[in-house]
Amino acid sequence: MRVGIGYDVHPLVAGRPLVLGGVRIEHDRGLDGYSDADVLTHAVIDALLGAAGLGDIGTHFPSDDPEFKGASSLRMLERSVAMIVDAGYRVVNVDCVVIAQAPRIHPHLAAMSSNLAWPWRGHRGPGDRHDRRELMQPGTPPALRATSAWMGRRH
Repeated sequence: MRVGIGYDVHPLVAGRPLVLGGVRIEHDRGLDGYSDADVLTHAVIDALLGAAGLGDIGTHFPSDDPEFKGASSLRMLERSVAMIVDAGYRVVNVDCVVIAQAPRIHPHLAAMSSNLAWPWRGHRGPGDRHDRRELMQPGTPPALRATSAWMGRRH
């Protein structure tokens, strides 16, 4: 079993949308960044890539590459999941922490969980006894506790 830890911070600024876990949340400020600045999805990507020994988000999605200007972090997660599956790993669990004074994110947790789980749909490899959707169902949000990921090799 391998474990990865992801962490990301972006400043709040006026004039940008606030996106967390792929969910656009109404707020007077948003997170500043080269892509959509979705810190939750970025932390998940870093945890997953790190657990698989595949580097980090900046290596695969550099902020000086025009392809990622304003890019959806969920698309970057989808590409990261494909890399992880190609490397022969499956994700067992993802657990996240979001630290914020405002806005309240509880009303958005189910949508965030669903968004973070969708890249696994269709990635079922040989020897897998479980569909990856079962690993991150919408009713089990990435429990928003600690940003870490556990992985195991497919047999």
